[in-house]
Amino acid sequence: MDFDQLETFLEVARLSSFSRAAEKRFRTQPAISAQIRALEEEIGARILDRSGGKVSITAAGKLFQKYAEETLEARKAVLTAIAETERVPRGEIIVGANEGTCLHILPEVFAQFKKQYPDVAVNIKSADYAKILDSVIDNSVDFGVVSMPVSDPRLTVVLIHRDELVIIVPPQHPLAKLKSATIADAARFPLVVPKAGHTRDALEDLFYENKLKPRYAMELDSSELLKRFVAADVGVGFIARSNVQEDVRANVLVAIPISDAQVRRDLALVFRKDKALSRAALAFIDTTVKIKTVDAVAPAKR
Repeated sequence: MDFDQLETFLEVARLSSFSRAAEKRFRTQPAISAQIRALEEEIGARILDRSGGKVSITAAGKLFQKYAEETLEARKAVLTAIAETERVPRGEIIVGANEGTCLHILPEVFAQFKKQYPDVAVNIKSADYAKILDSVIDNSVDFGVVSMPVSDPRLTVVLIHRDELVIIVPPQHPLAKLKSATIADAARFPLVVPKAGHTRDALEDLFYENKLKPRYAMELDSSELLKRFVAADVGVGFIARSNVQEDVRANVLVAIPISDAQVRRDLALVFRKDKALSRAALAFIDTTVKIKTVDAVAPAKR
C-alpha cells in the first residue's frame, strides 16, 4: 500500500466514480481499478461497492477512508515539519478559488511565487464560494480566495484585490455607446446572469430596490461561459471588471460602469485562524499581498 493508492481511493470515494477519478488523477480507468483491487487484496475486504451501476463506499471502506485521510494528513505534516528545519520554504500549498479568479487573478501570483520559491509545490482547487470556505475549514485547502464579505469568525481575512461589477455587452449592442448605464438600462434587455453566488444575490437586491422585473435569457455557473454568450448577443451580462479586461482589449466585449450603484467584487485571501502556517504558507501570503495590491482596478480602455 502506498500514498498514491490512498489518494486514488479517496478520489474515487469522493466522486463515486472510477471514470471521473481517472480524469482527476490523469490516469486511465483500468489503472484506477487496478489500484483499488490491489488495495482490497492487501486489506482483505471490499472497500468500494461497484454493483448496481453506481460506486459507493462500504462499511469497511468508511473505516479505511478515515485511516487514509489521517495518513495523508500525517505525511503532509511530516514533510512540512522537515521543511521548517530549513531556511528555504519547501513543501506544498493548496489554494481554492473560483473559475474567474483562477483565470484572471491568480496566474500572476503563482508565476511570481514559483520564481521565488521553486521548491514549493502549488496546487489549485476550483470550486464555488461555499465549497471554498468549507475546504478551508476542513483543511483540505490551505487558503481560499473568495469575494468579500467573509463573516466566518474562524477565518482570517486578508484583502488582496479591489474590483467592481460592470455591465458587459457586445460592441454592436445599443448600450455599448454609453459611457455608463443604470441598472434599469440593462434590465430593458434579456440578461445572462450567474446561477448563484454573491453576484447573483447583489443583482437580485438591485432589481428589487429599483422595482425591476428582469428577463433572464440564461443562468450559468461559469463566468467564462457567461462572457461567451454575452459576446454572442444572447443577453446583457454583469461581471467583475478584472475578469473581462482581456475581452475588452480584444474588442470582443464592452464593459460599461454602472452609474446608479457600485457593487464591489473585492477578493480576500482566507485561512483558518488556528492554522499553524508553514514558511511556504507565510511566503505565499507575502507574495500575494505584494502583487495584488489593494489599489482599485483601473477602468479598461475602450
